[in-house]
Formats: sequence, structure tokens, C-alpha cells
Amino acid sequence: MVVQSMTNTDTADAPATLNQVLALARAGSELVRVTVNTEAAAAAVPRIVETLDKSGVRVPIVGDFHYNGHLLLAQYPDCARALAKYRINPGNVNLGRRHDDNFRIMIEAAVKYAKPVRIGVNWGSLDQALLARMMDQNARRPDPLDPNEVMLEAMVASALESAAAAERYGLTPDRIVLSAKVSGVQDLVTVNRRLAARSRYALHLGLTEAGLGSKAIVATTAALAILLQEGIGDTIRASLTPLPGGDRGEEVLVCQQVLQSLGLRHFSPQVTACPGCGRTTSTFFQEMADRIQNYLRDQMPAWRERYPGVEELKVTVMGCVVNGPGESKHSHIGISLPGTFEEPVAPVYVDGRLFKTLRGEAIVAEFISILDGYVARRYGGTPGQP
Repeated sequence: MVVQSMTNTDTADAPATLNQVLALARAGSELVRVTVNTEAAAAAVPRIVETLDKSGVRVPIVGDFHYNGHLLLAQYPDCARALAKYRINPGNVNLGRRHDDNFRIMIEAAVKYAKPVRIGVNWGSLDQALLARMMDQNARRPDPLDPNEVMLEAMVASALESAAAAERYGLTPDRIVLSAKVSGVQDLVTVNRRLAARSRYALHLGLTEAGLGSKAIVATTAALAILLQEGIGDTIRASLTPLPGGDRGEEVLVCQQVLQSLGLRHFSPQVTACPGCGRTTSTFFQEMADRIQNYLRDQMPAWRERYPGVEELKVTVMGCVVNGPGESKHSHIGISLPGTFEEPVAPVYVDGRLFKTLRGEAIVAEFISILDGYVARRYGGTPGQP
């Protein structure tokens, strides 16, 4: 299961695009899509890929083509070679229309340069000729379906017919990825269940135009979690709308957290922390949980190289005695801080057993020291106490 993201820079601005690709790769994006919509953008792609290679960043770059992709791939062979994959929207290449070979030309380029292709159907740019034909057929039924049902079926038909055409033009099935994107959770689940049932192509999942903030994160998570739990999907993306100047890498973290929460992949140690209640009127445990989470995130670039498997580490920071010790025992390492009116001690549990009881003003620093030792011993083979 691969996490993908996309730049929102003008690809013709090679330095800006390169910087964003690097930032997304550092955040953990394993594929990065860039817009290739102009000759200047196509000319910039090889420079971007070459600079990434020289920097030691091997993240594959996917070219997003609409309307004029057949021209750009033909006129800029260096771009066609440099890209790791092409994304084609069949609704924007006039697939199936008479005397129009745009789709075929793009597929033949993929065959020539041995590139996979994502055939990405989007309900905002669905093949109107196909949709009109299916709507007409539906109108002649004795019991017509709801128009939304016809639209979903048209998306499935567009994806499958496009894949069949790609195979006719020489692209092998293992180089075909399908996606069908809508902005409604239930519609996304429905259309991808149908694609999974009717084909064996790899599937890319994503709620398109998910929106801003918590709404976008919750809706994306709801849709992806259902499909992933059913074993549907091979790559995923969270199409979040960032605030002006916001962090584009947030969409990568959302995807990682969805996969990690479902137990499908592990990317970084997880911190379990209680939400707080009247027994935890102090904010100390919240501040400690935040500090520990940030510490783990900061350490991961180095730890990932030195300590294989450390991304599966489970850490607990709890705020009182009610669930603190019990929850700590279920983690690799955990601490239970004293709640309001409780004895001012903080027991630390390691691998389910009480390891040490901390007191005083240096609890956070002492716990981090214990954590460092545990990581070195468990994942690095360092002997001695945790």
C-alpha cells in the first residue's frame, strides 16, 4: 500500500516544484504527482528528476496530463522518459471519439518507455458522451435507475473501457492502475467496490476535492478505512485543501495515520494518551504527550536508519491512576502521571512490567532517557538496561 501526494506549484517553476517534492518526500510520500500542462512544464520535468537523483531522493514522479498530454509526450521525449508514471483522465482526452487518437498516442508512449499508467476517472470531468449514452439507455428502461446510480456506473464503465483500450494499444495489465474519484464517501465506496469486483487492475483510492480542515480529514479517513479494511486499494491519497501557505505534507501524514491505525503499515511510533477529565486538571500530561510525540517524530529520520522496526514502537502517556497503569502495560513503554490529588509519582512500565517510579521536576527528561535506552536495546541490539 503506497502513499501518494501531489504538488500544487507551477511545474515550470522547477526550483519551487523541486522544493515541494523534497518536502513531500521527507514527509513520507512514496509517489509525487506533478502537473504537466504546458511545454515549459514538460521541459522542466527532466531537470527536476535529475536534481532529485543527484540529491539521493528516489521518489518516483508521476506526470498528470489533461487535454494536451499526447502532444507533450511526443514533443518532449526527455519528459516522457523521466516520469515514472503517467496519469490520464479519459474524460479529457476524447477517448472513443471519431478521428481522435490522443489516448492511443499517450498509451503508445507509455509502452515505448515502459511506464505504467493511471487511468483516472473523475466525476467532475467524466466522459460526457459515455454518460449521455448511458443516461439515454437508462431513460428507456421500464424502471429507470436514479441518475446518481447511472453516473457511478458510467465511471466504472469509463475506467474499464479505457483499460481495455490501453491493453489493445499494447499496455500490459500489470502496468495499468485505475482510479474513480468522487467527493462523497458512500459514492467512493460504491464505485471502488464495483471496480474491485469487475477487474484485477491495481486501484488508486482517494476522495477528490475533500475540502478543508477536520471535515476533509474525517471524510477521507471514513472512505479509505472502509475500502482498505475490505482489502481494496493499492495506492492512496488524501486530497486536502491546505490553507494559504499551509503544509502540503499534511495529506501524507493523514494517509500514513489511516494505514497505521488500521494496522496495515507502520511509519512512526505511536503515542497513546488519554483525553483528560476532572481527575487531570493539570495540563502537564498533555504537554508531555505532545513533547514525546514531537520527540519521536524528530528522531525518526535517524532512528529509521539505525533501528529497523522502531516504527512499530508503542508509547503511552496517561494522566491518572484510573487507566494509566493498565494502558501503560499494553505498550512497549509507558508512563502514568499523577492525577489531581494523587500521590506525586509517575510509574514507568517497560514491556508490561513496572520498571521505575519517577518523581520531581525532571520526569520528562528522565522518561525520554529511558525511552532512548529502550529503543537502542530493543531495535539496535544494545545490551543492558532499557
